[in-house]
Amino acid sequence: MRIGDLATASKLTTKTIRFYEQAGLLPAPPRTPGGYRDYPQQTPARLAFIRDAQGAGLTLAEIRSVLALRDGGQAPCEHVTTLLDQRLADIERRLAELTTTREALRGLARRAARTDPASCTEDAICTILTTAADRPRGESAGEVPPG
Repeated sequence: MRIGDLATASKLTTKTIRFYEQAGLLPAPPRTPGGYRDYPQQTPARLAFIRDAQGAGLTLAEIRSVLALRDGGQAPCEHVTTLLDQRLADIERRLAELTTTREALRGLARRAARTDPASCTEDAICTILTTAADRPRGESAGEVPPG
């Protein structure tokens, strides 16, 4: 199968297919007498696997490791399970970080809604973003400092 036909069958560009070959995800195909790449019939299934694995969040290096196991005659199930568990743990950690960030931003948005721009002084760059510990004693966001 020539690269153009493979690209059509797999809904990828020829550039992407060449990249996957260069990245070690596809073995170099044999060449026709005219020098064209002649991909085996199972290549579209391999490209579909690569696309699905990327959709699951695996990196190209992780996908390459799965393919290496399969190409070596081993079932990669245990390895894939480990990779997915790691990916899930990463996602859970990122979600926790995003939840914390969201709550901090909600607090800042509430502070911004209460802040009177007329009360801003040159002493602080922005009282919305300045923490209470950084403000002069007795001053809170939106209030005019005593004096």
